[in-house]
Amino acid sequence: MSALYVTKDTWITHVNPSVKLILSICLFAYMIFIHNPSHLVYLTAVFAMLLFAFSGHPLRYLLIFTAPFILVFFSSASSMIFFGRGDTTWFKWGIFHVTEESFYRGVHLGFRALSFAVLGMIFALTTKPVLLFYSLMQQLKVPSKYAYSFLASIRIIPIMIEEFQTLRHALVIRQAVPEKGIKSIYKKLAFFSVPLLAQSIRRAQRIAVAMEAKRFMQVKQRTYFYETRLSYFDAIFLIVLVAAPFGTYVLADVFPLFEITDVRYTHS
Repeated sequence: MSALYVTKDTWITHVNPSVKLILSICLFAYMIFIHNPSHLVYLTAVFAMLLFAFSGHPLRYLLIFTAPFILVFFSSASSMIFFGRGDTTWFKWGIFHVTEESFYRGVHLGFRALSFAVLGMIFALTTKPVLLFYSLMQQLKVPSKYAYSFLASIRIIPIMIEEFQTLRHALVIRQAVPEKGIKSIYKKLAFFSVPLLAQSIRRAQRIAVAMEAKRFMQVKQRTYFYETRLSYFDAIFLIVLVAAPFGTYVLADVFPLFEITDVRYTHS
């Protein structure tokens, strides 16, 4: 992201990646068992405020990143609203059947998908992959051979994208690929897949030899270029993520947004 625009460091970016990962997974599991749509709406709003206020990314790009998830929200909600089952019919025309129960289930399903997306964006946009894997090795004791393997795979992605662009420009200059038709699709598949696959195999072999030469398989105690530690930012993040579900639960009980407070999917 830093190659596209300038990002700012906030208190969330200073949270230990392992702490952030564990708390995010716990919240993911917690949101699966939320059946009160008001609770889910309030919780999604809190996550959205954290994302837009403390992610450190410009508002313009945050709106671009969230646009696909807004589409997922409407697609998930509308599929349940228009084609769900229920006893209290609100609207019926052809195959479309909107009931009170299907409406609340659709809203609940849409906000559940949106809350997952927003929480995932908070983690992804405020966590550096390099520090994440270093934290996994130092705090969670993940073996270095696995952590460095994933780290090397992430570092290869931009290299592969650059190779793909170089190959595409070379083919365009040489006019080696037709622009239209089924034949063009077949030739592009052959021209791109074979060189990229061969380069990936060579690169994987070189990485394996380099990791073996650096004794990733034999040495258990290693030194690290980056040292990740726990700090008071982790305590703040823990308090916020514990207070958010509890506060939104009380808020949904005192100021409910919908008449239904328990949505189940057993009859949908």
